Amino acid sequence: MNHILRRYVPVLDWGRNYSRSAFSNDLIAAVIVTIMLIPQSLAYALLAGLPPEAGIYASIAPIILYAIFGTSRALAVGPVAVVSLLTASAIGQVAEQGTAGYAVAALTLAFLSGGFLLLMGVLRLGFLANFLSHPVIAGFITASGILIATSQLKHILGVSAHGHTLPEMVGSILANLGEINWITVVIGVAATGFLFWVRKSLKPTLTRLGAPPLLADILTKAGPVAAVVTTTLAVWMLGLAEQDVKIVGEVPQSLPPLTLPGLSPDLMGALLVPAILISVIGFVESVSVAQTLAAKKRQRIDPDQELIGLGAANLGAAFTGGYPVTGGFARSVVNFDAGAETPAAGAFTAIGLAIAAVALTPLVYYLPNATLAATIIVAVLSLVDLSILQKTWRYSRADFTAVAATILLTLGLGVEVGVASGVAISILLHLYKTSRPHVAEVGLVPGTQHFRNIHRHEVETDPSVVTLRVDESLYFVNARFLEDLIQKRVTDGCAVRHVVLMFSAVNEVDYSALESLEAINQRLKDMEVGLHLSEVKGPVMDRLKRSHFLEELNGRVFLSQYDAWNSLARGTAPNAAE
Repeated sequence: MNHILRRYVPVLDWGRNYSRSAFSNDLIAAVIVTIMLIPQSLAYALLAGLPPEAGIYASIAPIILYAIFGTSRALAVGPVAVVSLLTASAIGQVAEQGTAGYAVAALTLAFLSGGFLLLMGVLRLGFLANFLSHPVIAGFITASGILIATSQLKHILGVSAHGHTLPEMVGSILANLGEINWITVVIGVAATGFLFWVRKSLKPTLTRLGAPPLLADILTKAGPVAAVVTTTLAVWMLGLAEQDVKIVGEVPQSLPPLTLPGLSPDLMGALLVPAILISVIGFVESVSVAQTLAAKKRQRIDPDQELIGLGAANLGAAFTGGYPVTGGFARSVVNFDAGAETPAAGAFTAIGLAIAAVALTPLVYYLPNATLAATIIVAVLSLVDLSILQKTWRYSRADFTAVAATILLTLGLGVEVGVASGVAISILLHLYKTSRPHVAEVGLVPGTQHFRNIHRHEVETDPSVVTLRVDESLYFVNARFLEDLIQKRVTDGCAVRHVVLMFSAVNEVDYSALESLEAINQRLKDMEVGLHLSEVKGPVMDRLKRSHFLEELNGRVFLSQYDAWNSLARGTAPNAAE
């Protein structure tokens, strides 16, 4: 019972050995991440179309709940750019931005997402995320980064614009260029340029000047805070808000409130599919980051428990004024590099953000929206990786097609269509590849007992024996392909008297594939050609023995391909082993 409890509540495991050294390292990491998260949380709330405080609220309770139920020692949970964009797209279809219904819809989306993730975790369905291929995910994130950066240009220019697709956004911005506020442009461009310089050059500059590595790292991560402080003071001192520079305005000075998501059937029905898509994308991004960071310290994470941790975090956001959250790449890497040793670093970060929510929110009244937009643009452009198109083009045209289609559909039709198409393309790509399994005709390497592809190696063959090595499990999608291939090979080679299927790479034969094998056996029998199997794995043999296939087999089952060769081509082997 105690073991089961520690499995589902990992804090009971790592918390038992929590040391003073770990506390010190976690606290330092929390300070650095908190400094980074304050402007980032405000910015991502703006991206989601929510009040700025929603970003801070979504970064407090969810982090604490993940620290209790998550398995990653370094993952930092909270609002992220892609999920914020998906949130805006989803709830923008059921409520108008700025209304109470919009905020309630965000809570409902977090509630549905949390419930779905929790259900997947309890049912141990983490493997389903494997159906999203990495190239498709990379394509979707790249397209989302472009959409997010484009969506923030209206705040940099100080114009009104709308739209959820790239053509809509660009068209809307161009149509409203006459509204440009040049003061806003100066603030936005200056903040963007400064943040790019901080990201690329500040740390090397400080290191060259002799600053300690930890101090250089903290000052670099505090770059967005410096931009926030400077532009806020400029707007306040120069009275720029009176010159139509859009500002954050009043932010409630309080801890996250207790909230209730909307549970009406109509609202939940409208948000169910977007919640599932957000859950899948968020989980894939989160578990990828968590596994990468865990591997660096020879730790491991449990994907199914990660689902429970992320589910609890999203449920926490739903009841404390937030919106959907997941593990963020940038903040998690910062957390890891800063020396975080346990999830307690996240809990300390939550405490820091709670203090900020109570004590610092009045200070952001004059914070210009253009600065928050600059923070988002600089953050998301690091996600854009158009080189994935070149890499997949060189490596696999099928993967290139999937990436290109995902990018184009996301940019042209919106993020929800992009996510859905990404899932569909991933599955179709898998089905396409497995529907045409690699089947090699093999021969004996002289002087050995090894068999290799006749088109790649100098091997011994016998015109009366055809050996086909099947390099894929057989199931309903590819069974007919094997039928057609054997039929063509035997028809073309009239001297063939034996066909051997080498099953060394076959891990599964489903019922459709069994029927195909029976059909192959009958056709070869009618042609007076023997069908034989070799190197059949134990579980596959067990399954075949439950059918009548082995009894009706027009040949034998050999323990090894070398036995089959000796028996059929040389006629020297003893009776085949079953």
